[in-house]
Amino acid sequence: MAEVSKDIINNAYEAVEIARKTGKIKKGTNETTKAIERGIAKLVLVAKNVNPPEVIMHLIPLCKEKNTPCVEVPSKEELGAAAGLEVGTSSVAITQEGDSKDLIKDITLKLKQ
Repeated sequence: MAEVSKDIINNAYEAVEIARKTGKIKKGTNETTKAIERGIAKLVLVAKNVNPPEVIMHLIPLCKEKNTPCVEVPSKEELGAAAGLEVGTSSVAITQEGDSKDLIKDITLKLKQ
């Protein structure tokens, strides 16, 4: 997966925070995997610093297969914070955008460039 810019990463965190308040998000590998498989994930964020990496290694290929936008973020702690958790999380899927719809559209376009 190509490196994404800091802008896209920050926008992705912001999209999670907005969707958490105004839409719906799924947290953790199992919930994220189900959301992608069901085709309801609008945007997926996967943390790079997950140990062991096998836990999340299926998510990026699955996103490609299902044509779901996916952003790799550096920190599971930051991702957990954006998702409103006090602990880190390996991945988050936004299933209902709420007010983050335009931001997600923007991220998706930038990822395709």
